[in-house]
Amino acid sequence: MSRPPITLHLAAPRGFCAGVDRAIRIVEMAIEKWGAPVYVRHEIVHNRYVVDALRAKGAVFVEELDECPADRPVVFSAHGVPKSVPAEAERRRMLYVDATCPLVSKVHIEAERHHQNGLQMVMIGHQGHPETIGTMGQLPEGEVLLVETVEDVAHLTPRDPERLAYITQTTLSVDDTAEIVAALRARFPNIVGPHKEDICYATTNRQAAVKAVAPLVDALLVIGAPNSSNSRRLVEVARRAGCGYAQLVQRAAEIDWRALEGARAVGITAGASAPEILVDEVVDAFRDRYEVDLRTVETAIERVSFKPPRILRDAAAGQESREETGA
Repeated sequence: MSRPPITLHLAAPRGFCAGVDRAIRIVEMAIEKWGAPVYVRHEIVHNRYVVDALRAKGAVFVEELDECPADRPVVFSAHGVPKSVPAEAERRRMLYVDATCPLVSKVHIEAERHHQNGLQMVMIGHQGHPETIGTMGQLPEGEVLLVETVEDVAHLTPRDPERLAYITQTTLSVDDTAEIVAALRARFPNIVGPHKEDICYATTNRQAAVKAVAPLVDALLVIGAPNSSNSRRLVEVARRAGCGYAQLVQRAAEIDWRALEGARAVGITAGASAPEILVDEVVDAFRDRYEVDLRTVETAIERVSFKPPRILRDAAAGQESREETGA
């Protein structure tokens, strides 16, 4: 029996960003340097496949620092942590490595700078998300006001409406954030914004690729975790761009094939914390059911990379030196 034809449009860029790749390498390098177990506070990135793979290598994932023994290394996740976390690690004389994405750290520095200039912060972000918690935790309590929607802007009660600045979570919807920023500027004309937008290049690029794919397909699958902010935003972007059906799946096993019945073209993308092997798995699942015509829709080329912390780079350099000399 012949299989029905289907066209798969792969969005590019998709999948791992430079910050996620760096964070995963940090955990792997820490295990190589200090041996297992290496503790990781919170999921290093929001992807079960990645977390399980690191767990198999010797990573132990915990939610709070008090779950970590003081005599083993601990890695802080790519989302960033409040200042109280490294302060507690130092008090306990723990060895820790900060895997915070450099683009999240940039937002932390912005918040510090504005605070030093006497400005109260408004953060555009999702309440309870680790990145939001980490960023708000850079400043004393009450110095950062959180807004999630345009409606929230109307209810802000800042200390001084003339002395405000705003920052954003790096994984938000570009369009939603623009609307909130416009509302902030309308209500607080003197509010200070970042020199360069806080939403990271990877989030922006992946959303742009989805917007390009959406008009070409009947349905779009986003490979990512339910707790991944950037992945959930890709689903929203697809729907707003006119895609009739958009679904978030962690693995091929979660695809709702019944919902795809009759589809002649399907888009596929992956959140910034989803590895390419999961994209391959989904494509293979389609090949088991359809005659697949595979196409790529590329809207940008990414060449960004971030180095791991010096303590791990030095360890890797030392290992290479010993291998070259036969030591």
